[in-house]
Amino acid sequence: MKINNTATIERYVHSKDEQQKLYKRSLLIVMLSQVFGGAGLAAGITVGALLAKEMLGTESFAGLPAALFTLGSALAAFVVGQLSQRFGRRNGLSFGFIAGGIGAIGVIIAANINSLALLFLSLFVYGAGTATNLQARYAGTDLANDKQRATATSIAMVATTFGAVAGPNLVTPMGKVATAMNMPALSGPFILAAVAYILAGLTLFMFLRPDPLLVAKAIAAEQQHKVTEKMSVLQNKANRIGILVGALVLILSHVIMVSIMTMTPVHMQGHGSNLSAIGMVIGLHVASMYLPSLGTGILVDKIGRTFVVIASGMISATAGLVAAFAPGDSMIWMIVGLMLLGLGWNFGLISGTAIIIDSTTIQNRAKTQGSVDVWVALAGSAGSILSGVVVAYSSYAILGYIGTCLALLIVSVVTWSRLKAKE
Repeated sequence: MKINNTATIERYVHSKDEQQKLYKRSLLIVMLSQVFGGAGLAAGITVGALLAKEMLGTESFAGLPAALFTLGSALAAFVVGQLSQRFGRRNGLSFGFIAGGIGAIGVIIAANINSLALLFLSLFVYGAGTATNLQARYAGTDLANDKQRATATSIAMVATTFGAVAGPNLVTPMGKVATAMNMPALSGPFILAAVAYILAGLTLFMFLRPDPLLVAKAIAAEQQHKVTEKMSVLQNKANRIGILVGALVLILSHVIMVSIMTMTPVHMQGHGSNLSAIGMVIGLHVASMYLPSLGTGILVDKIGRTFVVIASGMISATAGLVAAFAPGDSMIWMIVGLMLLGLGWNFGLISGTAIIIDSTTIQNRAKTQGSVDVWVALAGSAGSILSGVVVAYSSYAILGYIGTCLALLIVSVVTWSRLKAKE
């Protein structure tokens, strides 16, 4: 029996109370899936570069794992966006998470048989979980009104914190689990990632019913019957600028964060830090990426998108400078730098997401969101690859300076958009 049939959706189309109930229920399901998704995301990030270094025997290509799963996330972002637009969030997101889980299983097998080819292919597939984890933030906004969009996005992201913080701090215990099973210790976190991603996918597939995007599309279709409104050329232009600005904010924020974060475990290990210390730093970094979300969403909705974008650029610029000057063996300074890096990313992600939602309609929203996330993923992949090269041939400090310059570019982008809006 189909749950998302016309009769079921109609029940929500004509009742504001039912829409609010579904809005809250959808947010709850998305939050639950994000707890699992966060664990799957963070566990792989923490040891991906270390696993590649161990198997390749050099740190020059330590950024390659992050680049591969970021490239995989680019393809997955497009596929998940297209599936979501056509068949609803439930089908698109569950497909992406389960694909990510299958990729994690491939990484485990590759580490055990010491196969670089399988490792690279599996990391590429594993990236589907990363893309889906990001796109899940949109699911809670489908039934949100104009004043709830950033807050709805942030609520979904807060839930990610629980899994994302637990993931890196389970690196050592999961390594012991893997060792007890006669597997390489660094494959342990991917066991957690596989289970977490698959659970996230099953949660959405089983419980995200009726699909909030399909309901939102039905509501929009009903409203069009009542009010036929032709979008002006001016509004079309404003929307195009909004999508461009939102995309650039998301892309630049992500590149800065991925580049510095990717090389931090290698940088710390080179200065004598053990896996527990690295896991703590990355765990606090990931916490700062997601935990401030609820407050960030309120700031974006109440104070405005532009203010938070500028704050994102300034915080990320500071993070780059701290990374550049912090001693590699100083836990305190590494924590400060990585937490600022996460907070700057958080501000950029939520404000950029809100700008994208404001600039799209329900008829093209999921496709546009998927397309933007493709460019975000591709840019992150480039940042991952280049970060390893930069550190290998110059230093981690130079990487921090580059991050600062890119962060200041975020401020320039939003300033340009404000000037363009006045024309």
